[in-house]
Amino acid sequence: MLMRTDPFRELDRLTRQVLGNAALPAAMPLEAWRQNGEFVVEFDLPGVDPGTIDLGVERNVLTVRAERRTRRPEQAEVVADERAQGAFTRELILGDALDTEKIQADYRDGVLTLRVPVAEEAKPRKIAVQASGSKKEIDA
Repeated sequence: MLMRTDPFRELDRLTRQVLGNAALPAAMPLEAWRQNGEFVVEFDLPGVDPGTIDLGVERNVLTVRAERRTRRPEQAEVVADERAQGAFTRELILGDALDTEKIQADYRDGVLTLRVPVAEEAKPRKIAVQASGSKKEIDA
């Protein structure tokens, strides 16, 4: 069998794994939205052991760490290897309007879901307007 060799193929594969592109996204893609008084973030982490997921908040920076290990035996002959492996880290800067003390995390079906409530003082509220329509009479 005749095979073409490309000396930069492995470098290109590693670059796509770390930085991602349209065809192959980064190792920890996310989706985020705000709904019903909370901020929701979902991270795609298929094949990650839940015991390796580490979440931390320092000031307003949320750090997500996870590790995906290979499942193949060491002595196996590798035919293709396109799955990102190793430790992954992603940081998000959270706004001051979020209550980082009450973050909830759930890992199900390869998706890590974080729910961060909006702080009470940042929620929209109505302000009552007092009508002061009574007139005072002035003696002259």
